[in-house]
Amino acid sequence: MAEKRSIRFKGHETFTLREGWLNKGLTAIAENPHVFRENYGADALGMGPNMAKALRYWLRCAGLAEDIPKRESKEGGMRLSPVGRIVFEGDRYIEDIFTLWLIHCRIAANYSQATAWNLFFNKFGYEEFDRARMVQEMRMSAYLAAEEAGAGRRVPDASVDSDCDAILHMYVRRGDREGTPEEKNISPFGRLSLIKTAGGAYVRAQPDLGRLPEEIVLYLLAESLSGAGSAELDALLAAENGPGKLLQLGRNGLAELLDRLAAKGKITINRTAGLNMVYLGGPLTGEQAAAEYYGNRRKRLRRP
Repeated sequence: MAEKRSIRFKGHETFTLREGWLNKGLTAIAENPHVFRENYGADALGMGPNMAKALRYWLRCAGLAEDIPKRESKEGGMRLSPVGRIVFEGDRYIEDIFTLWLIHCRIAANYSQATAWNLFFNKFGYEEFDRARMVQEMRMSAYLAAEEAGAGRRVPDASVDSDCDAILHMYVRRGDREGTPEEKNISPFGRLSLIKTAGGAYVRAQPDLGRLPEEIVLYLLAESLSGAGSAELDALLAAENGPGKLLQLGRNGLAELLDRLAAKGKITINRTAGLNMVYLGGPLTGEQAAAEYYGNRRKRLRRP
C-alpha cells in the first residue's frame, strides 16, 4: 500500500510572497527565534497578523525556516533551516535569480504544505488555459489528493479556488495583470516568466534559458539522484519534482542546460546507444549544490 501523504490548501491567508518579505522573515528569525510568538509576529515585522502568519507559512513551505523541537528548547520558536542559513548568508536580500528559482523549486516540491503548487507544476497538463479550466482541473486533483491522503472529507472548493488565484498572482508578471504600477503586493516570482498571458488566456512557458542558471538543474539532480546516481534525459523531463516539471523545460531546453553543466564538469552525459544518460560527478546533496553556488557567487562579487 502506498504511503499516505498529508495535504494542505490555503495555508497562505490569501497572501502570496511579496517583494522584501523573504529577507524580512529570514532576518527576523536570525535575530529572534520567538519573533512569531506575539501576535503572530505582526508588531515586530510591521505587518498585519494575517500577513505575518502567511510569511511564516511561506518560510516553512520553502524549507527556509523550521520549528525548534521542544527537546532542544522548552520555549520552542523557529530557526533558519540549513538551506535557510545558506540563503541568508549567500544572498539575504534575494538579489540573485538563482535564489528565486531555488525557493520556487522548494515550494513547488512541497506536497504536504503547498499541495496546490505541487499539483499544478507536476500534474496540471494544460499549456494554455483560463481560470475556469484551471479551477475545474485543480478541484479534481484536490479531490484525488484528499482521497489518497485519507483526509475523510473533501477539500473545500473555496480553498482550491484561493490557491489557484494565489498561483496566478505569484507567477504572472505585473505588466501581464490588471493593476496599477503603484501596486504594493507584487510577487518577485513573476520574474521567472513561468506563466504569461495571451489573448485573454494564461500560457505556461519555458523560461528564458539565458536567465536560468544551470546550477538550479544541478540542485534538482542532487535532490532526486542518490549519491553518484544517474538518470536518462527523458526520465528527468517526466519525473515528479524534476527539472522538466518544476522548471517547465522542454527536451531541447533541458539538454542545453545539462550541456552547460557538463562543460563546467558538474555532470557527465553519455549519448551512446541512442540514450542520453546523465551522471552526477559524485555524491552531492541539494544543500551542498546550493552552498557551492553561493560560494562561487561570493568569489565573483569579490573580483575587481
